[in-house]
Amino acid sequence: MTTATAPPLLEVVELARHFTTRNAFGRRTGSLRAVDGVSFSIWPGETLGLVGESGCGKSTLGKTVMGIHAPTAGQIRFLGREIGHLRGRERRRVARDLQYVYQDPGASLDPRWKIARSLHEPLQIHTTLSRAGREEQVQGILRAVGLPAGHLDLYPHELSGGQQRRVGLARILTLRPRLIILDEPTSGLDVSVQASVLKLFRRLQETFALTYLFISHDLAVVRAMCRRVAVMYLGKIVEVGEAADLFETPRHPYTQSLLAAVPRIGGPRVTRDFTLEGEPPNPLDVPSGCRFRTRCRLAQDICVAEEPLLRSVDGQLVACHFA
Repeated sequence: MTTATAPPLLEVVELARHFTTRNAFGRRTGSLRAVDGVSFSIWPGETLGLVGESGCGKSTLGKTVMGIHAPTAGQIRFLGREIGHLRGRERRRVARDLQYVYQDPGASLDPRWKIARSLHEPLQIHTTLSRAGREEQVQGILRAVGLPAGHLDLYPHELSGGQQRRVGLARILTLRPRLIILDEPTSGLDVSVQASVLKLFRRLQETFALTYLFISHDLAVVRAMCRRVAVMYLGKIVEVGEAADLFETPRHPYTQSLLAAVPRIGGPRVTRDFTLEGEPPNPLDVPSGCRFRTRCRLAQDICVAEEPLLRSVDGQLVACHFA
């Protein structure tokens, strides 16, 4: 569980990841600001949800924290150490404690390898365990994710989507990480399979003392899994709060719009006043001031001239002039 006195496991400070765009002749034409000045912290044992529309920068943020993308600016402090600049062997050492679960679980599994080889590989790279020691750890992790030992002799294409996700988790858990970044971990699964996978995440969190950054567009899943939630729009975090508070009393117009779009059976919506219309602006041409102003019915002159900063409103952090 999160403890107020414990230092954060992960601190992200004004993190940015920009991509240079070029024309057919290779000349630079602009910069895509996928992540643009994001700050947040995650404490040991908690699950922080990161939500937003497709293209808002959620996955890019997760991959930048992981080191898949190099940060353009800002800091990433993990276990008290700045890791944004690390490369090569130093970065591989961090990988034992910081792991990433891809949206497509099959992408992390070599289709030519049986599951046994895929699970042994991280231990061969990062540990000095003997063959017998690796086998014992692999067998234990496989049981922990609810798969029979017979699956070790199968290839990835012989597994269902839910089983591939379990193998992907097993592969990561062999290294006993501290923080796992889950990128759309239930995407494409049937509802019944989603429920079993979410239950598995909770059980593994308790068993292995895990901390999660849970990236998803599925608000129902985020509400069920996360203690705190951060809402992202066009490269920026616009609201952060306890899940119960944020879902019951959203403060930012964008958060209200997201929740207004969620169907509810047998009860009123959280808000009836906001509907999300139109598409997000082109990230190559970000609006001045508030990035949400082009879709917000509350927008006024100050929203054009001045970018709102995150500020505390009844215990939630909100980036809106009128929250």
